Amino acid sequence: MKLTRFTVVGALCALLANVAIILLVRAGLGTVAASVLAFVPVLIVGYALHAAFTFRSQPSPISLGRYALAMAANFPITIGALYVLCDLLKVPVTIAAPAATLAIFLWNYLSSGWAFGAAAPDGNDRAQGT
Repeated sequence: MKLTRFTVVGALCALLANVAIILLVRAGLGTVAASVLAFVPVLIVGYALHAAFTFRSQPSPISLGRYALAMAANFPITIGALYVLCDLLKVPVTIAAPAATLAIFLWNYLSSGWAFGAAAPDGNDRAQGT
């Protein structure tokens, strides 16, 4: 059940991030600058939705800090993938941004569970037992 909720929130955040990155690149920014600018709004939306919906936990400075750290850890992967795909291989950003997002899905699931202190790889909630 938690994996399903995570996937819904993750898909929404991925859509938001990809739209932001694509629009910013089309407006003339580089992929790195676009990724940096998209990071904070997506971080805030993701944290709020995961706290309320995915992990059903009370937001706290500790979980926000952990979540920010976990999401920042995947940032180099995203930037590296976009650099290789867009800048070196000349893959359109409309393909490269979603591909980079898929590459970090598992990391995001595991690290988000750590951030909220309720991760269970089997998709069950430890705290609520659902």
